[in-house]
Amino acid sequence: MEIRNKANKIRLLNWKTPQMRAFHFSWFAFHICFFGWFGIAPLMAVVRDDLGLTKTQIGNTIIASVAITVIVRLAIGVLCDKIGPRRAYTWLLCLGSLPVMCIGLADSFESFFLARLAIGAIGASFVITQYHTSIMFAPNVVGTANATSAGWGNLGGGTTQIVMPLIFSGILMLGVNEALGWRLAMVVPGVVLFFTGIAYYFFTQDAPDGNFEDLRARGELPPASGENGMGASFATAAKDIRVWALFVVYAACFGVELTINNIAAIYFFDNFELTLASAGLIAGLFGLMNLFARTLGGVFSDLFARNAGLKGRVRWLFIAMLCEGVALMFFSQMHILALAIGIMLVFSLFVQMAEGATFGVVPFINQKALGAVAGIVGAGGNAGAVAAGFLFRTEALTYQEGLFYLGIAVIIASLCALVVRFSADVESEVNSAYQDAAGEHPTAAISLR
Repeated sequence: MEIRNKANKIRLLNWKTPQMRAFHFSWFAFHICFFGWFGIAPLMAVVRDDLGLTKTQIGNTIIASVAITVIVRLAIGVLCDKIGPRRAYTWLLCLGSLPVMCIGLADSFESFFLARLAIGAIGASFVITQYHTSIMFAPNVVGTANATSAGWGNLGGGTTQIVMPLIFSGILMLGVNEALGWRLAMVVPGVVLFFTGIAYYFFTQDAPDGNFEDLRARGELPPASGENGMGASFATAAKDIRVWALFVVYAACFGVELTINNIAAIYFFDNFELTLASAGLIAGLFGLMNLFARTLGGVFSDLFARNAGLKGRVRWLFIAMLCEGVALMFFSQMHILALAIGIMLVFSLFVQMAEGATFGVVPFINQKALGAVAGIVGAGGNAGAVAAGFLFRTEALTYQEGLFYLGIAVIIASLCALVVRFSADVESEVNSAYQDAAGEHPTAAISLR
């Protein structure tokens, strides 16, 4: 895919260019998706009592919330290659809003499980966000653009933990009981999701020079058929071992973040005898680190690339992953609330920087099958969350033990980053493109104008 006129600088307050509109709408859409995807997580203590759920059943719903996303992420990436990120995002948001609003109809474990399974499809929004920013920004800032858009989107995991209990409390103040309160609370993110999807369609475009259908009509983009079809695009990406190495890496960083989003509130609620609101607030701090942590991962990726090219991006990814695993093991051993919060923030910093570092590498694996690569790697995050979910559904392991074993798994997975290598020709081509793009603004990647 040859996309021209990519932006070589991120101008945060400039909404006039299609690149910056795509940047802002993509992170905001992903942010709102977290309210639908994990809005129920900080309310699980209430749902558990209302539906009479066991620990194993809660674990199964956690797995369900991320399992379906694996499949949808694989499909959404190649769909972006075919119809463009604008239409793909619109359909995902509007259709995804329906199960979010309908989860309140659940009256048993089975119906609640199916609702969380359906809602999980919204998690594919991440792939579209990364796809859209990847084709809008030049090599000198694409790592920063990807990391920042995804990070501010992931920030929704933190704000959800804080805001949803407040929405729930506000509904209770109207005289509604808890059993009905959590059901009504979930209508709010569903409505916002729907209208965000409509706005995405009208205010963004697929690429800097127009939508995919227009580019193909002008002969500026290959047709989405034959050698460039969805099946061919996926097959090309699936044959590359580097894609699967990044699949494992992303499973061990974003998969871990999803797991923490699901269990953090109930973990602090049960282990430190906190109120639901206090547990949600502390759990929200983990996600709020996305305000800057994932961006840092992308910024460092771009900085490492300045001096060491693509090899530098890979080395930084390995370092971030290794530190994440060590920090997670320490977090699992904390029994004093203040220390647990402090180490959680350190762990959160590295897990999110590792995510940013991963998608600082993804755009350079295969630019002709970018959607398929992004989809497979993105699916790795949910596959990791599914695998981690089994550690927290069994009665035989405590949450602390599960987190410790998860930390060991992250350290092992970090070695997969070293499998990612590039040919001398690709290194030279990308380095040349980096220098050309950085020529005008060699130091400042983000500005306010």
